[in-house]
Amino acid sequence: METNRVVACRGGGRTEIEARPAPVAGPGEMVLGLRVVGLCGTDLFKLGAGGDPPGLVLGHELVGEVLDLGPGVEGFLTGDRVAVPHHVPCGECIYCRHGSETMCDGFRENLLEPGGFAERVLVRPRAASLAARKVPDAVADEAAVFMEPAACVLRGVRRSGLNVDNEGDGAAGDGVAGDGAAILGGGSMGLLHLLVLRALFPAMPLVVVDPVEERRALAVELGASAAAAPDEARAAMLGETGGAGAGAVFDTVGGARLLEAGIGLTRRGGTVILFAHAPEGQRADFDLNTLFKHERRVIGSYSGALAEQEEVFGLMADGRLDPARLVTHRLPLDRFEEGLRLSRERKALKVLFTPGGSA
Repeated sequence: METNRVVACRGGGRTEIEARPAPVAGPGEMVLGLRVVGLCGTDLFKLGAGGDPPGLVLGHELVGEVLDLGPGVEGFLTGDRVAVPHHVPCGECIYCRHGSETMCDGFRENLLEPGGFAERVLVRPRAASLAARKVPDAVADEAAVFMEPAACVLRGVRRSGLNVDNEGDGAAGDGVAGDGAAILGGGSMGLLHLLVLRALFPAMPLVVVDPVEERRALAVELGASAAAAPDEARAAMLGETGGAGAGAVFDTVGGARLLEAGIGLTRRGGTVILFAHAPEGQRADFDLNTLFKHERRVIGSYSGALAEQEEVFGLMADGRLDPARLVTHRLPLDRFEEGLRLSRERKALKVLFTPGGSA
């Protein structure tokens, strides 16, 4: 029997390489051989919290090569490069019918077995038929692996209202005249926000806020109009928007302090988008009149659905979005703990893992 090497959780945030039987595709399923898989902030959060049950295999930012196709799978051939997410909504429940696909109960089901940190991954039928996408030759693995996280970013951007232009026709292009956006955090997800926003709004003022000078410099290199330390953020945002403030602030760090800072950067009628976990049980405490009197909004944006995945894939295919620039490390799966340590110590921006012992 062929074996499948996986990174298995051992509880308490510990992992180890484990050999399991290789998956076989059943009806409507496909088996992918790992090409690259990204280490996500959610993976770091789950391992850091220590609540991961023994045997669990994390990982969901996946590009693989088709090894096996079950009966009924159409549109793919053995050898195709495929990007596929782990969550797919049912399309029929009250949440899906009202535009809240990421709240669908079916969306919470992991459709990658055993998970992305494995040399072979079984893709369940709903993901294989609705969400798996053949990667064009012009798109590198290192870019395609961002399909799922970039779709999560795009959903927040679309919910923010920044996709409405000054002519009122809803076209994505220049944003509201004089509008701008701030991104709290210059880590991999903050910079991915920057790249997605810049792909959609080439001329919009975009300010990245981060306490680390090197990350601020990288943000400017990647297209930010300005980058500022937290105590200089408001002055920078007002300067970039002619004194108005941000139409949208994207919090990629999380927590009550960041929420209050985000509200302080918005213009009247602006929106703060919460994109990150807050510490368990933390509560916000701010003057409610700062929302009421100035018609500000605070919204949560969790994950990305099929529409966002399709749009992001199009942005990558036509060359407007290239997240591969965020990758700093490629390591084989058997060096998973090293990649985890580099990310936790902020010595890596984005880590990708490859099969076996090949770096």
